[in-house]
Amino acid sequence: MRLLRRTRAAGALLLAGAVTVLAAAGPAQAQEYRYWAFWDGADRGSWTYATQGPATVRPADGAVEGFRFTVSADSAAAGRPRAAADFDALCRATPAQDGRKRIGIVIDFGTAADAPGGARPPAARTACAQVPEDASAGEALAAVARPLRYDSNALLCAIAGYPTSGCADQVSGADGAKGAPKGADGSTASGGSKGAGDGGDGGPSAGLLGGVAAVVVLGGAAVWQARRRRG
Repeated sequence: MRLLRRTRAAGALLLAGAVTVLAAAGPAQAQEYRYWAFWDGADRGSWTYATQGPATVRPADGAVEGFRFTVSADSAAAGRPRAAADFDALCRATPAQDGRKRIGIVIDFGTAADAPGGARPPAARTACAQVPEDASAGEALAAVARPLRYDSNALLCAIAGYPTSGCADQVSGADGAKGAPKGADGSTASGGSKGAGDGGDGGPSAGLLGGVAAVVVLGGAAVWQARRRRG
């Protein structure tokens, strides 16, 4: 009986300690990146995070495309352009032409907090790009906001020369990988938000969970052995 009680107590202490370690580990902070987020203008002036890259999207006449320099870990946290997606306001002074289309362009260079290395963001700008009917959003942007800068993976790095260097750089973390932003071809770079324990979803690592499971199994085995000896 004493052995059984001692084994149960030891198992409970081990399990409590493991759970405490697990709770202390907590969810890891998602990795943030500094990059140009691409947005599609929707009805009534709202913005929707684009599901394709600007070289893949071929907007129709009357569309509005937005670009915002931002710091975020994913699309849910990315900063939206602060100007409305209002085609009439952007393109009322640009008459329609046969064989060409008009695309409203909104460019938001972000805030001082978003800027790399203490740089001063340029003032936001808007334009109406008049481009061939088969032009992409990237081509419409290039028509009104040169120079653009891309990296070797066709990821949009700079608009109108801003920023002068860097491309989708990590704001924190140590491995310097590039992540969520989309390239000009619409592909998404992998560079996820794994935490210190390498848990892909930002939660506890598989190793830590395995350790807790081992403690539970060992504790259960000890109790079973004690009962067997007692019997």
